[in-house]
Amino acid sequence: MGYPMAGHLETAGYSVTVYNRTAAKADGWAAKHSGNMAQTPREAAQGCDFVMACVGNDDDLRSVCMGPDGAFAGMAEGAVFVDHTTVSAQVTRELAAIAAQSGIGYVDAPVSGGQAGAENGQLAVMCGGAEDDYARAEPVMQSYGKVVKRLGEVGAGQLTKMCNQIAIAGLVQGLSEALHMAEQAGLDGEAVVDVISGGAAGSWQMVNRHKTMLADEFEHGFAVDWMRKDLAICLKTADDVGASLPVTALVDQFYKDVQKMGGGRWDTSSLIKRLRVEK
Repeated sequence: MGYPMAGHLETAGYSVTVYNRTAAKADGWAAKHSGNMAQTPREAAQGCDFVMACVGNDDDLRSVCMGPDGAFAGMAEGAVFVDHTTVSAQVTRELAAIAAQSGIGYVDAPVSGGQAGAENGQLAVMCGGAEDDYARAEPVMQSYGKVVKRLGEVGAGQLTKMCNQIAIAGLVQGLSEALHMAEQAGLDGEAVVDVISGGAAGSWQMVNRHKTMLADEFEHGFAVDWMRKDLAICLKTADDVGASLPVTALVDQFYKDVQKMGGGRWDTSSLIKRLRVEK
């Protein structure tokens, strides 16, 4: 995700320095674009008004931000750190508080739209943070965002991303069952989708994933392993705030079944695979 997002920043005219824990990825980006490559997060952050991060999980984010070679160590007072990772609201608030001690702004800004959204600059960016920090960072995020919106103080972006993942989990399971029903009933799945996608059942998942689902192809987006990471955050936070997520909990177990089938790196539409196996 970060690779094309950084590319959009460079295309928009910003001076960009990239860092990746796998140096070959940063090398490849620098060879393709006019930006620079750094050896550490601190080096990448030095002299920058904005530092964008997009890594894997809470621990990855801490490692990129903290320590003598972390991004915070290289950032000047008044700079803004923008986190595009999907992580817990807890680590977001923890790191924002640490950043504030050095006068660094912090915006949590997880994204939705998948690899295609990142490549096409059409991501939904859901943000939390102080109004001033967000106002400064918003024009920069517009480089790759179709929708960029502040939902509240630090942590609100992550909470909104949880709502996003909860909605997707139920949608993908419903779509999987609908396509499976069509197959079992001897219907033309494409024809079924042509009709129902124009009505109340239509969704982004239906339009963009039904063809590959019918073709039993699952190499087209966000991986099951990452979805389970996200759903674990959702379920833990639901307990904390007193929300009930029975469908989300069930679909999380369905994704666990997919992992057991060896599909941890399949995209999230692979839920239909377990239905085909069960038949």
